[in-house]
Amino acid sequence: MSRRNILRLGILVLMAALVPTQAVAQNVRYILRSPSASQAQAACQRYGWQMVRNLDKPDIFLIVGSDAVPFETLKQWVKDDPDVKNLEKNGKGKVSEDVLVNVSYLPTSAVSSGLNDRRLTNLYGTNVWVNYVQQPALALVKPAEVANILGAGVVIAIVDTGVDPRHPVLAGVLVPGYDFTRNVEGSASELADLDQSTAAILEQSTTAILEQSTTAILEGARVVQLNQSTAAILEQSTAAILEGTPLPAYFGHGTMVAGLVHLVAPGAKIMPLKAFRADGTASTANIVRAIYYAADHGAKVINMSFSIPEFSDEVMRAINYASRKNVICIASVGNEASRDLRYPAALGNVIGVGSTTMSDQPSVFTNLGADMVSLAAPGEALVTAYPGGHYAAVWGTSFSAALVSGGAAVLVDGVKKEEMSISIEQADARRAFGRSVPLNTLDLGEGRLDLNKAVHYIREIKLPPVK
Repeated sequence: MSRRNILRLGILVLMAALVPTQAVAQNVRYILRSPSASQAQAACQRYGWQMVRNLDKPDIFLIVGSDAVPFETLKQWVKDDPDVKNLEKNGKGKVSEDVLVNVSYLPTSAVSSGLNDRRLTNLYGTNVWVNYVQQPALALVKPAEVANILGAGVVIAIVDTGVDPRHPVLAGVLVPGYDFTRNVEGSASELADLDQSTAAILEQSTTAILEQSTTAILEGARVVQLNQSTAAILEQSTAAILEGTPLPAYFGHGTMVAGLVHLVAPGAKIMPLKAFRADGTASTANIVRAIYYAADHGAKVINMSFSIPEFSDEVMRAINYASRKNVICIASVGNEASRDLRYPAALGNVIGVGSTTMSDQPSVFTNLGADMVSLAAPGEALVTAYPGGHYAAVWGTSFSAALVSGGAAVLVDGVKKEEMSISIEQADARRAFGRSVPLNTLDLGEGRLDLNKAVHYIREIKLPPVK
């Protein structure tokens, strides 16, 4: 061992010994980038770290160290170490609705009024609530001129809390995903976050709906405010049972995002990637794994309805990797009514999405600023799927981003030609989305999403001229 490394190890031991007894050292998780597994192991031995696992790429690892040494000091120690290409704390991401400011209550009366209309309608082979299909936001962003462009064959990965794989709205369009919170490939069901009795309540409801798909699904339903962003439409019996067993704070977030993606692009396939728990949090490591998984398993669009308050080099590297594979990356900008940067929306190769009202005004909660917001879409009182075969009304930039992600699949589908392979990259999508409805502010990027204008533009630049 070199004298430098002996000195570093001695300092580490000394600092650990000097930690006051009342401030016992705690374990801290880091993400380590190293040229190889053997070099990562060598770095762990050198600095007293423990290897937890490889992060599904040969040069990225999750490790555990002690907080006895300040992180900035540790960064200086590894600065010139050839075995350490990057070291960062394994931070935390949150679903964007974890903070929804300036909204003290949800105006559920707008939702309740729709309960009188219990009609079902057919959405490409599935019976769904008519107010889901005919909601104003869909007509606003996807006018009649492009209504029949379905995003057919496009895979959209949704990095979120998972989905309800048996929901009638989603069951027919899901492809296998991955649950990174449990390291299980398959349905990435968010019902696994509930205890068995609570999950059974919702699953029984799903079974009834699947067996009686032509029955009015809103019989005896009422609107139940679950949190500051979600008003679920539940049967009286389900609501009554769940009153004594509150659901986790952001249970259903992934299903609700998926429902809006599917609404805009009903022909697209949805890949659920469960990086988030039902409390709305995820580790940076699982977010990174999910992005790489999406890029390596055929996703053309990645929806990221979450935010990380601090820049992460490894999240940026993962998104760069996806971009090199021509994956369109879309993220919500957050709901703090702030101009502070939130990631990944603030990254240059991500389309950051803010929220507007139905009258094209900025939502009171949306984050703002040209350095982060590329585009806006409606984000208030949107009707979408909710676990257990239910529906919900939602507020927040997470759901605005979902509309844009579905729109990205529409762009890809809009230039399909027989026997032609036409690739749409992130830059193409950004320019196409820039053909939007102008707003009275520059703080929401290029304006409000208009898929008719976007598809028209992308066809002009991608399709060969007619001879």
